[in-house]
Amino acid sequence: MKKIIVLGFGLLLFSCQDKEVLLPVAKETIVAEVKDHSPIYFFFKLQENDTIVDVNRNNSISSTNWLFNVDKRLPLRKVILEVIKLQAKKEGSSHKKETSENYFTYTDTVKKNLAFMPFTQITYKLEKPDFEVMYFHLDRNDLVHYNELVFSKNQLQEFINKLPNPFRIYFSFDKGMSFGKYIEYKLFIKNLKITQLGVSVSSNKEYIY
Repeated sequence: MKKIIVLGFGLLLFSCQDKEVLLPVAKETIVAEVKDHSPIYFFFKLQENDTIVDVNRNNSISSTNWLFNVDKRLPLRKVILEVIKLQAKKEGSSHKKETSENYFTYTDTVKKNLAFMPFTQITYKLEKPDFEVMYFHLDRNDLVHYNELVFSKNQLQEFINKLPNPFRIYFSFDKGMSFGKYIEYKLFIKNLKITQLGVSVSSNKEYIY
């Protein structure tokens, strides 16, 4: 029986093998409750100075909602490689329900509860976007890269709202950033206030490179 313990600085998930997952933290909740779910654990493991993603998928029942409990210290690219495999496994299952969803879990440090970020509709691409796609590349140091420009992520909203023409914006992420940083960016993008008419953010495709 796995147990969940909420601590002051985050949330730890302990498995029956006495492993722990240090979840990402945030100051808001997107989804507060998910019923009929199966937990999947992404453990942080060091092996000969290399970081290994140790995935426990034993409880992944395809007919349920899946909760991806990912250690925030893991490199994003290695996490997404495993996520893509699990997405394919679920989609290929004859037991999958059309209403079942996939969620990343994190800790809301304000409400001190487990929170959930849906990502069912996202297609991940482990490559640089096509040159015809307008995209912003977010690196591990809170910097945004757009063509030859580099600026702080705090300037992104102003930059987008000055775009002259209608655009659909895509985001790419530094493959070496931690999963915790990725969740931080996801919430940052979600809270962007875009006022420029005709500008929208893609919510179904992300690039990792």
